[in-house]
Amino acid sequence: MAWISLILAGLCEMFGVVMINKLHKDRNWKSLVLLVVGFGASFLFLSYAMETLPMGTAYAIWTGIGASGGAILGMLLYGESKDWKRLVFIFMVLAAAIGLKLVS
Repeated sequence: MAWISLILAGLCEMFGVVMINKLHKDRNWKSLVLLVVGFGASFLFLSYAMETLPMGTAYAIWTGIGASGGAILGMLLYGESKDWKRLVFIFMVLAAAIGLKLVS
């Protein structure tokens, strides 16, 4: 259950990052509330996962999901660069997160 919670934490982190961009563009209360809810849920799920998983592993995977997911969402939703080199490094972050799961 801790791994599912950790994945949910990473997905909420991705949502929070998208809401930062939306708040920057729209400047409304709805975006602000969704940003706080997204990051709040992310920390809640991360905290639950860290009751079982080692802190270093949980944090590395959480940030990996958030960072790579945020970059992918930026490409899909906001027209950011889809350069092959960028995709290779995103893949490397995800591969490292999977590797930590395999050895933990």
